[in-house]
Amino acid sequence: EAVAEKPAVAAKTEAKTPEAPRPDPLEDAERDLVLDARRSSVGFVGHKITGDHEGSFEEFAGTAMLKGYMPTGLELTIQTTSVVSDHPDLTNHLKNADFFHTAKYPTARFVSTRVRPGSEGTATHTITGELSLLAVTRRITFPATIVVTDAGATGLAEFKINRKDFGIVYPGKKDDLIADDVLLK
Repeated sequence: EAVAEKPAVAAKTEAKTPEAPRPDPLEDAERDLVLDARRSSVGFVGHKITGDHEGSFEEFAGTAMLKGYMPTGLELTIQTTSVVSDHPDLTNHLKNADFFHTAKYPTARFVSTRVRPGSEGTATHTITGELSLLAVTRRITFPATIVVTDAGATGLAEFKINRKDFGIVYPGKKDDLIADDVLLK
């Protein structure tokens, strides 16, 4: 038997130069994001001997500052006159001089001074800043979970402050005292 050799066929290959990754236009860009109040909330929970009361503010505005995908700042202004609670009588009481004294102090404000990666628990960042409430400004630090994407950022924080540090000293009724710590969320 005779075996005929097949002619060798050269494989035709084209060397492709790998495409250089496109630079991300947001990687180093500084940008300010405006808080979407329709999808956001500013709330609190106060505790007294007989139970908790939840409240929130219906009017607030804020800005988050980013450098690339890193949060660098946060500013939030709250209209204290927009306070609401889980009970109409309490809502009215929160507006008077025992609590927010909204006629004299219609706004509260938070301005961050530092946002750094890392925190306790599941939080991703630690935020430090100045909280102004009534006539008092205090430095606070709290954990927050922040996610930044091309489309924007989301954040969640829950932490306690001592209301007396800000001049809110109303004790409550003798048989229903109010706790000093208030949960902000």
